[in-house]
Amino acid sequence: MGVAVNPTGTKVYVANYNDNSISVIDTSTNAVTATVSAGNNPRGVAVNPTGTNVYVTNYFSNSVSVIDTSTNTVTATVSVGSRPMGVAVNPTGTKVYVANYNDNTVSVIDTSTNTVTDSVSVGSEPVGVAVNPAGTKVYVANYNDNTVSVIDTSTNTVTD
Repeated sequence: MGVAVNPTGTKVYVANYNDNSISVIDTSTNAVTATVSAGNNPRGVAVNPTGTNVYVTNYFSNSVSVIDTSTNTVTATVSVGSRPMGVAVNPTGTKVYVANYNDNTVSVIDTSTNTVTDSVSVGSEPVGVAVNPAGTKVYVANYNDNTVSVIDTSTNTVTD
């Protein structure tokens, strides 16, 4: 369901929701060059700024798979909130933000340890997440109440 392009534009990563896998596509040939097993029903996909890791939310596993792009293997699985959907990486690649649909939270993952360092309460049924270019704000689209929560990344609190 999710799709992301690496920073150099040479690879595309596609979540295969019903297949529990990620397809890696070479953009010069538009051919699938690898298929990586993920958790149950992968949904969101994000690539870090250096293109070395891909983060995939697994909807029914309540986890994020971390894929090493040099080997196309899962190097870590991070437990997050219930029914993760959207995922975004900050501009420095140090934090990953995950929208958890069922428990109305955003999990904050430290990429150096691949652990959740915080859980931020947001609106009802968050589905999408994006980080501003400065890395100071995270915007979360909340499906059920038609709102956007704004998280201050220095305090991990909702400001709007």
